[in-house]
Amino acid sequence: MIRGFEILEGYDEIILPTRKTALSAGYDLHAAADVRVSCGKISLVPTGLKAFFPCDEVLLIYLRSSLAVKHGLFLANGVGVIDADYRGHIILPVTSLSGDFDIKRGMRIAQGVFQKYLTVDGDTVGQGDIRHGGFGSTGDF
Repeated sequence: MIRGFEILEGYDEIILPTRKTALSAGYDLHAAADVRVSCGKISLVPTGLKAFFPCDEVLLIYLRSSLAVKHGLFLANGVGVIDADYRGHIILPVTSLSGDFDIKRGMRIAQGVFQKYLTVDGDTVGQGDIRHGGFGSTGDF
């Protein structure tokens, strides 16, 4: 297999992401734990998953639009960018504009879309470098 999701050790009964229809682009990601999202604060929502895919792809994570429209939730970073060399836990930084909200374990919270990307001619940045870590592991600011 060259593209997919794996359940992390220590997470039981996690739902592997699936697409809901034949024309859906996104794979639904579920919350792996109950998390209270307080208004104006960032809460980290674990998925219990990691992803693997080819080096010329990226996994983009979007909050489900129904959570944004109905409950004022959004990803604190707008869109999550999971690079091909990130092998860690996919954790979603979620915040609320409209009040506290309880995310329940198993709730569909986001969608992951695998996408090819391009680089500029002559790009040699990062050749041979190895990622070490999670959030902000490629450098701050």
